[in-house]
Amino acid sequence: MTPHRLVARFHSVSWRLAALALAACGCADTQHIATDRLIPTLQISQKTGHIPVLSVKLVHTYPHDPHAFTQGLEYYRGYLYESTGISGQSTLRKVALESGQVIQKVSIPPEYFGEGLTIFHDKIYQLTWLSKKGFIYDLRTFRRIGEFPYDNEGWGLTHDDKSLIMSDGTNKIRYIDPVSFAVTRTIELYAEGQGVVNLNELEYVKGEILANIWHSTRIARVDPRSGQVVAWIDLSSIVAKEPHREEEVLNGIAYDKSAARLFVTGKNWSKLYEIKVAGNLR
Repeated sequence: MTPHRLVARFHSVSWRLAALALAACGCADTQHIATDRLIPTLQISQKTGHIPVLSVKLVHTYPHDPHAFTQGLEYYRGYLYESTGISGQSTLRKVALESGQVIQKVSIPPEYFGEGLTIFHDKIYQLTWLSKKGFIYDLRTFRRIGEFPYDNEGWGLTHDDKSLIMSDGTNKIRYIDPVSFAVTRTIELYAEGQGVVNLNELEYVKGEILANIWHSTRIARVDPRSGQVVAWIDLSSIVAKEPHREEEVLNGIAYDKSAARLFVTGKNWSKLYEIKVAGNLR
């Protein structure tokens, strides 16, 4: 891993200390750490106990912009909507599924790092990483029509029938009122009694929350009532198809409800994959 590819997510004092130690030993030139996110090593136990690990079947492959640092993804009325990251390069875009062509795009101000997005009641909601601020856009014009605050980092975003649903990189998922933006409920994710952290991009599918686990080849299927991981979706076979560098990890889940199609991609990946999960979703 080269220093200029380091992307740091400082979730705890331990990772801040790790960063200082790295610089002190001369292992990294901190002037070349592009986005201040040091990579923690994510370890998901291979001993899954009673939690099933589900394989996937590749159904179809679509082109994807290899310059899109995918942070949020959603399928809506025949198009993909995507939020991309990196300060100074973050965008909101509308993408044609079949061709991968970006047909509508707006850049967000350079001081913001784009994160998750979702579409709720014909409005687009987009998170930013450290700014504790989200943006609201008109679905048709991409005109920014509002902002909303939150007290934690912004990572992934989805919604159910009533609430926005947000992750912040910890094992917590918050339900947010889409009018007042107050937190109405918080759940904590556990698997085999252990907290599952680094929850990233989210998608709400058939009453469950699907959550990318940052720097992992797995997606967690989460029961939103209990916060328990009910299954792991193993995407190692998909990840192996996509040559990528250290930070170009799996991230991006979109669901076509009308045709029951599930799509996944990653940061700077050249392809978007339609997959079928073994045993289906519910």
